[in-house]
Amino acid sequence: MSTTAITATLAVAALIAAFGFQAIRPSTVVTSTKGVGTHPGGIGISDTLKPTGKNQLAIFAGGCFWGTESSFRELPGVVGTAVGYTGGHTKNPTYEDVCSHTTGHAEGTLVEFDPAKVTYRQLVDKFWELHNPTTMNRQGPDVGSNYRSAIFFFSPEQQKEAIASRDAYQKTIGPKHKIVTEITAATKFYMAEEYHQQYHEKTGTLACPIDKIGG
Repeated sequence: MSTTAITATLAVAALIAAFGFQAIRPSTVVTSTKGVGTHPGGIGISDTLKPTGKNQLAIFAGGCFWGTESSFRELPGVVGTAVGYTGGHTKNPTYEDVCSHTTGHAEGTLVEFDPAKVTYRQLVDKFWELHNPTTMNRQGPDVGSNYRSAIFFFSPEQQKEAIASRDAYQKTIGPKHKIVTEITAATKFYMAEEYHQQYHEKTGTLACPIDKIGG
């Protein structure tokens, strides 16, 4: 095993220990072009991350995960991302399973970030801009519970920040449109198939336009 792979594996172990993060489809390997290494866990952990818990994790679901991941990757302080399936009840779901609307999973984006450069609150504030959080189980033409709006928190602090951000954004958009975003504790996050990872960067195609409130 290479030094890079060992470092990444240690990083994954540290994150699992810190957050109770159970993620993984070991056969999946994700290669990113934004300072992120390749490793068997495929979570998108940066090569430089040591098992000290400096970086943190967040999970967001806002419709098609191609567009959500692409938008978060543009933010300074985000050092790694991956897309997958979370919030459901079926083990090791495939994309086809999730799209059958029988697994309970949402299309989620896992974000690894440096809190010294971008705060969790800033990520949540950005999340509202990336989709329409007032439509139930739908984003634009994509319909189903797998496209629901959701924030999966890793700690009571993240939960508090997510709720505060939601309430602030609700005041901004007014009472005409009610936010329906689910805010719930993170559970298992299953890696999506390799071709979904960093889809926009791989294809050069913006396949998931941002939905707008009232649109």
